[in-house]
Amino acid sequence: MQKTVVLNVVGLTSSLLEQMPLLSRWASRGQVATIEPILPAVTCSVQATYLTGKLPNEHGIVGNGWYFRDECEVKFWRQSNKLIQSPKIWEMAKSIDPTFTCANLFWWYNMYSSVDYAITPRPMYPADGRKLPDIYTQPTEVRSQIQDELGQFPLFNFWGPNTSIKSSQWIADSAKWIEQRYSPTLTLVYLPHLDYCLQRYGTDLEQIQQDLADIESLCLDIIHFYEQRNTQVIVLSEYGITSVSQPIHLNRLLRENGLLKVRQELGREYLDAGASIAFAVADHQIAHIYINDPDYIPKVYDLLLNAQGVAQVLDESSKKTYGLDHPRSGELVAIAQDDAWFTYYYWLDDTKAPDFARTVDIHRKPGYDPVELLLDPQISFPKLKIGTILAKKRLGFRTLMDVIPLDASLVKGSHGCVSSFSEDWPICITQQEFLQSTAIKATDIYSIIMQHLQM
Repeated sequence: MQKTVVLNVVGLTSSLLEQMPLLSRWASRGQVATIEPILPAVTCSVQATYLTGKLPNEHGIVGNGWYFRDECEVKFWRQSNKLIQSPKIWEMAKSIDPTFTCANLFWWYNMYSSVDYAITPRPMYPADGRKLPDIYTQPTEVRSQIQDELGQFPLFNFWGPNTSIKSSQWIADSAKWIEQRYSPTLTLVYLPHLDYCLQRYGTDLEQIQQDLADIESLCLDIIHFYEQRNTQVIVLSEYGITSVSQPIHLNRLLRENGLLKVRQELGREYLDAGASIAFAVADHQIAHIYINDPDYIPKVYDLLLNAQGVAQVLDESSKKTYGLDHPRSGELVAIAQDDAWFTYYYWLDDTKAPDFARTVDIHRKPGYDPVELLLDPQISFPKLKIGTILAKKRLGFRTLMDVIPLDASLVKGSHGCVSSFSEDWPICITQQEFLQSTAIKATDIYSIIMQHLQM
């Protein structure tokens, strides 16, 4: 098979490509197609579709997280590859050519899979409350070897208020490291930098000009590296990000109508999903609405449909239209308008917000929280506060890194729905003539990668 690398430049669209003259010049030598997004257009669902050629109703990844009904818990950002319920592209390729090998570098569901080489974030959480940067790798020995040579994976530049190009640079360097030692047939590389600045600032070109230049330079460097090694390069993105101005608090709406329950712990409120009649698992611009009592489905449907910022509500029938008819999906699925997005917030008084609300805590929050990308503007000296908290942690004190605001209006970009404007859709770039049209479907990416491998 022909060696191929797939660079997943998250957030890249045709309109942003126009602002990158050097990457545009490289793209002009080949083909560029717009990818029609799936619903939901979020990381885990899209990546699963690209790697299986299936929609969520078959591969089962209905979002970045969902309600685990048997445990009565909402869980986001799980990592086991066994959660994907359809065969992956590397499994198909290996059945065709037993010598085929695959490296997955930071695409999601990257633990315990059948790839040959894997690297994914896996922080350590000691009992004293610290969060320490680390990775999970396959083979196991890569974990220490690569961090000895490249330095520790910069977890706090990967997500949170301190995100920067450093994390994407480390991932790109890890791809080179793997290539030089193992030379896999297919390499999947995740470059998330644009995603974060676009959620902070929306599509304001003045605000993101440096970020565009940084990711363009990084892409050109890694493209040159692989082309020098006779490797085909595919550049694609998972989704585009649109500017937003309306945070919608669906869980507060459900609570105000007596449908959502909370439990009190030490003066704070925590979602009690199992005791609630209905609650929303918010994931950017879509939300799965889980309804424990089916008699309430019509009431919840009407309530959501009339809510400000909600463009559409999918029921059991209309979920099939989008390939979202899967047991993991909510009884209803709410879709936001282009300029709106859904928060996970369920408390009505900020003084009763859960202790994790003002921290970066992607596993405890029962929904996605892009506000984690921002520091609370009400903190007068944020560096001083962060330094003080870190000092306490080093001395062994248990304390919270409570520097995240509760003001959802600070978020300026989102994704998840199928935007009304195709210039905000993701794109696919290849130097080969495998794109049958300038507009393709997300499910086509699987076969396009296979075509590159089988040249």
